[in-house]
Amino acid sequence: MTITEKLKDMELDVFHMFDDQWALLTAGTTDKFNMMTISWGSLGTIWGGATNGKQIATVYVRPSRYTYELLRNEGEYFTISFFPKGLEKDLLYIGSRSGRDTDKLEDTKIHAKILGEHVVYEEAQLTFICRKLFAQPMLKENMAPEIAEGVYAEDDDVHVMFIGEIVDLIS
Repeated sequence: MTITEKLKDMELDVFHMFDDQWALLTAGTTDKFNMMTISWGSLGTIWGGATNGKQIATVYVRPSRYTYELLRNEGEYFTISFFPKGLEKDLLYIGSRSGRDTDKLEDTKIHAKILGEHVVYEEAQLTFICRKLFAQPMLKENMAPEIAEGVYAEDDDVHVMFIGEIVDLIS
């Protein structure tokens, strides 16, 4: 079964998945990786004709984050993993620590495992394995004023958008 067929068979509420459920974005290689909690993201299709667009996931990362450094410079892939209820405190903990100098998983109930050349999580309900296709800084001058003045009013650490082709999924 192709990725397209698998995704079409799944009933995904992407608004709930990213906004309410959160996820771990993991970047890097199996030797050097980091994860961060995300609540912004999207799923869709791009760069193809009718019925054959690339199945993609889009995530947004601030350049100040260690995960950004790895996403930009290490490996060809990233993963997005969604978890069952009951791990919210662990996801919050991971999202509030830097992986530059801390093993963020050490004090959580979440366990990384290596699957081929990817880092996934034993507890995850769904993981998208994505091949990096595109990165673009989000420019304040291209934003609606209420976003630029509200979200980034005193902040020049503006998110970078990353698009990855979903090449596999684990559920």
